[in-house]
Amino acid sequence: MLPEIHSPEDLRKLNKEDLPAFRDELRKFLIEKIREYGGHFSANLGTVELTIVLHYVFNTPEDQLVWDVGHQSYGHKVLTGRKELFHTIRKKEGISGFPNPLESEYDVFVAGHSSTSISAALGMAEADRLLGIKRKHIAVIGDGSLTAGMAWEALNNAAVSKSDLLIIINDNQMGIDPNQGGLGPYLAGLKSTSNNFFSDLGFQYFGPDDGHNLSEMLNRAEALKQISAPVIWHIRTIKGKGFPPAEAEQTKWHAVKYAKVSGDSEPKDKGIKFQEVFGQTLTELARIEKRIVAVTPAMPTGSSLTRMMAEFPDRVFDVGIAEQHAVTFSAGLAKNGLKPYCCIYSTFLQRGFDQVIHDVCIQKLPVVLCIDRAGAVGEDGVTHQGIYDIAFLRCIPNLIISAPSGLSELKNLLFTAKNIDQPIAIRYPKDFGTSEDLNEEFTTVEIGKGIQVRDGKELAILNFGPLLSDVLNAAKEANVAVFDMRFAKPIDRDLVLEISKQFKTVMTIEDGCIAGGFGSAIGEELARLNYTGRFIQLGYPDEMVEHANRSEQLEQYGLSETGIRKTITDLLR
Repeated sequence: MLPEIHSPEDLRKLNKEDLPAFRDELRKFLIEKIREYGGHFSANLGTVELTIVLHYVFNTPEDQLVWDVGHQSYGHKVLTGRKELFHTIRKKEGISGFPNPLESEYDVFVAGHSSTSISAALGMAEADRLLGIKRKHIAVIGDGSLTAGMAWEALNNAAVSKSDLLIIINDNQMGIDPNQGGLGPYLAGLKSTSNNFFSDLGFQYFGPDDGHNLSEMLNRAEALKQISAPVIWHIRTIKGKGFPPAEAEQTKWHAVKYAKVSGDSEPKDKGIKFQEVFGQTLTELARIEKRIVAVTPAMPTGSSLTRMMAEFPDRVFDVGIAEQHAVTFSAGLAKNGLKPYCCIYSTFLQRGFDQVIHDVCIQKLPVVLCIDRAGAVGEDGVTHQGIYDIAFLRCIPNLIISAPSGLSELKNLLFTAKNIDQPIAIRYPKDFGTSEDLNEEFTTVEIGKGIQVRDGKELAILNFGPLLSDVLNAAKEANVAVFDMRFAKPIDRDLVLEISKQFKTVMTIEDGCIAGGFGSAIGEELARLNYTGRFIQLGYPDEMVEHANRSEQLEQYGLSETGIRKTITDLLR
């Protein structure tokens, strides 16, 4: 049946008796195609029945369906006209791995970050109520996203609204890693006959239902379609449903990157990732310094904290999908004498911006912000790019901002941060580092000091972060000096002064946005020195960076070895 289904209208032509077989076809399609082309795997297997039911019962796209943690919407994409494009998912110029209104009218709202669905759907419902438009508004929240504060702010608001809003809690007890905190056990203990928090708050509560029982789900959805008030529908699903390896190892199969012919989630990579060195180093530092603790908002595996969790389970805090809380919680730990390393992906630290200012930097508390996935992130695309953190952090007083150019420098910056009595941010990419001797003793990095790593006379390149090896390779045949600046704040003013005296052309390069970033900091310093030479900045321009693999993104914006070499050649010409 699947080849004949090009839209929800086609789906609705099927008899109900045909839906179980169609469900099996769709799940088989997702298993085969995601394993072949990569992407988010197990979450999408868990929402197959829900996806079919929503599009079968409700009048999408007129009825507005908002997916939360949009990586569980692949089945939705297949049913809404993108089946033939599925081989392009998360590839350059292909379809996105998340809902995207520019891609389809069925994608009502961008959803890359978690916990936005209730707020967005409530806003749409209230707008329609005021405008006299009658239709359903459906928010699907789950895969760990109900633990975030924004979801609870929206629930509080929605409970007393008069809107036609259906909130579906996809309860699979998971984010990427197992859910932490009291909410999971609470949801697990709910029974259909009991009053509960949601009903006490003011919602009509239905469930919990078996999210893989098509008949039960269809009957419930048809009943809920008749209610024009705020409703909670609680369903229980299994992440990875229908693929035994994913059901058994849900974290491992959360996302897959390469074609599979076995049960392995991906083949072994060559080289060492920044994340591996981070996890190993932090564990080693925790052995040395008992005050060191780690905090993560639901990313212990992605942040490589599993090693430290195994050795020091009481000193690693997974606070759930709650970035704002993670930052302020870290501030509290620091206030009372601990040394917290707060490990957050760059794209998610955006959510904790106020807390970095208000709770950490105003009080000058010694929190170490370990900013993972900084720079271009590849296939996750526009919602997940880690290119803004230099710019939005650089304006905050009392904060040191650093970026290692390689693995040894990451190791030494983490060691240095242990003894810094003020906030410090260390940003590093999701990438392999340059080959170095990681067995050397720890060395303290002098704060705010850069180093010259290559001599030259015609051009000065000031590098910030992990593109240094590409810069050095690109500069091999040219009379170019290269500096590893290591800090965007404080800037090494003495070194910039010497550079301004010696070179008529200065170029900066960073794995971040140009506007307000590291290059801007150097430009401000050169302006203060009344520098009259040429000044060029390499980074990401003032536009959204779409999905492609990281190498393609670097190539596209002139940040690969080839692109840097071309810029050097053009400047020297």
